Amino acid sequence: MTSYRTAAVGALLGALPCLFTALATQPAQAHGAPTDPVSRTFACSPEGGGAARSAACRAAQAANGPEAADWDNLRIAGVAGEDRERVPDGKLCSGGLEAYRGLDLARADWPSTRLSAGADLTLTYRSTIPHTGTFELYLTKEGYDPARPLKWSDLEAKPFATAKDPALVDDAYRIKATLPAGRTGRQLLYTIWRNTSTPDTYYSCSDVVLGAAAPSPDAPSSEAANPPSRAAAPPFRGAAAASRAASADPATSATSEEDDGDSTPVLLAGGASVLVLGAGVVATVRRRRPSR
Repeated sequence: MTSYRTAAVGALLGALPCLFTALATQPAQAHGAPTDPVSRTFACSPEGGGAARSAACRAAQAANGPEAADWDNLRIAGVAGEDRERVPDGKLCSGGLEAYRGLDLARADWPSTRLSAGADLTLTYRSTIPHTGTFELYLTKEGYDPARPLKWSDLEAKPFATAKDPALVDDAYRIKATLPAGRTGRQLLYTIWRNTSTPDTYYSCSDVVLGAAAPSPDAPSSEAANPPSRAAAPPFRGAAAASRAASADPATSATSEEDDGDSTPVLLAGGASVLVLGAGVVATVRRRRPSR
């Protein structure tokens, strides 16, 4: 019996170098989505905290396929700039992918982020692998109705901001921009990330509630400077805090708030692990699904 055990241990130890080599040579995978302003795919994922328990996210989860739990994997290969030809009207938030179809539900209570029209914006786009590519940010037009399926014609023809090959710092790209003025209430920020180091294009929808630009310190205060949202759920308040916490320490948890005020930790720590056991060696790595 001892000889069999010795042989088994020897075989396992001999195989470990090959296993570690295979893990090290897995192809680089570009994954990502906005976390601030929070995107639907992240808010409704297992990492979305309290937002994932909102009515809109529960409806999306019921309609989605199991793959939608991978909030950073909403991508299409080989689009080559032909977004409007490849992604049908009414399916912009899912990118036309059946697994993410719940993100296209037309409703006015998606978790949202409160912003000011005409103000500066820093969009935080979480990712785990640095890749080259261009980000394009679009905003819906005044008069956008969230209770109707999103169409390409609801977006401005040109992005209000672009960023080419930004640096990946602390697992996130940060895109600085200025929001268009003249928008109020519930709108949608649509982000397209066109990879150039991979054939993939990523699509994401971030629901926002826009108030008028804040008045100057000398101007009298007025409720008109920050009007309430139209038929909107309370804005998602944890995205900025979560992004800052993750930037400072990827293993740090942040807190998001639900509509009822309860708070839930949101883990933004990324990582990949596979459990490898052998002769007292234990390594933990979380394996991602290979790129399609």
